[in-house]
Amino acid sequence: MDKAMKKTYLITLLSAFALIMIATGIKLFFVHEKEEKKIKVGFVYVGDASDAYTCNFMRTHNAIENQFKDQVEINAKYNVAEGKERIAIKELISEGCDIIFTTSYGYGETAKELAKEYPDVEFCQATCANANEKPKLDNYHTFMGSIYEGRYVSGVIAGMKLKELIENGVITKEQAKIGYVAAYPYAEVISGYTAFFLGIRSEVKDATMTVMYTNSWSDYAAEKRCAERLIKEGCVVISQHSDTYGPAVACEETEAGKVIYHVGYNQSMADVAPTTYLVGSKINWEPYIVSAVQAVLEDKKIENTVKGNVNGNDIGAGFDEGWVQMLELNELIAAKGSKEKMEAVIKELKKGKIEVFKGDYLGVNPQDETDTYDLKKGYQENKNCSAPTFYYILKDVITVEE
Repeated sequence: MDKAMKKTYLITLLSAFALIMIATGIKLFFVHEKEEKKIKVGFVYVGDASDAYTCNFMRTHNAIENQFKDQVEINAKYNVAEGKERIAIKELISEGCDIIFTTSYGYGETAKELAKEYPDVEFCQATCANANEKPKLDNYHTFMGSIYEGRYVSGVIAGMKLKELIENGVITKEQAKIGYVAAYPYAEVISGYTAFFLGIRSEVKDATMTVMYTNSWSDYAAEKRCAERLIKEGCVVISQHSDTYGPAVACEETEAGKVIYHVGYNQSMADVAPTTYLVGSKINWEPYIVSAVQAVLEDKKIENTVKGNVNGNDIGAGFDEGWVQMLELNELIAAKGSKEKMEAVIKELKKGKIEVFKGDYLGVNPQDETDTYDLKKGYQENKNCSAPTFYYILKDVITVEE
């Protein structure tokens, strides 16, 4: 090899080496930049760790911190009453939050208004259905688990217990009465207690249910009073769509010898009602919230990152994606075979083989008696949005009591 060729070879080799170093440097730079990106995550809560609903959301804090370490800083506002959320949300914006989770239904209108005002912040509203309504905003999203599935399974387990009581002569089939402590007459609540009742009816065809509203999400005294009244009226099972332990405590404090069982929501009530708590269900918020945070960290669209049923800027899912989970089953008092039955029903729901809202029932709109729905034709809940839409009271079998 002559001198000129050696020189050319050396220049080529050095050039290639330089290109490799530059490419490696660019790659390391971007990897480093990705690793160093940090964001602030905000939460607005209607309650605090003392109520089951908020506590259930707060479990996601640990999940976020465990997955993203110091890339994420969490800021939260607690005990923010519906109607007072604007101040809390704006505080989180001023604190530099990149994504804000608003967690109570009544926050939805304000959250969307502020999303329009602050387009650089991602807003994720739980339990609402206004993300796809005009104006549709790129930075406003809604999400919720298909909790009717969990309610239905809870109803099946409660129905098995009722059936056992009837077969053992403890109660008659006419005494298969259910009491339900509900917060507000919203579709979310009505859908939930209807699914629960239909789960019971899959086991006990003669069961009836009485519903009482507290007109508050989190009023311990009111919830307990309603449960106590329902128990006095002869209800054998008490369930709830409200945020405190009140109904569970009312069941546990019932006089000895009286038959009563409790079905919970959001978290197990076994610690406060060990002899009466039966089972419960909850929405697992972790899959959505963790994935939404990840999307912001990676500058990706939330709906392209979260696994679920996507409909525009709204996402929901049930047992299939782990968005709905059953709470602890109290096998000491549950009917024989409850665990196996629970697993079987969940498996069927995942496969789409159970149509929950179907049967020989007539639903009546509580706001307009001329608006009815025949459940013989079935009703597909969460068909077009993650928030529940079933808003009919089953005539003659479910009674709303003032």
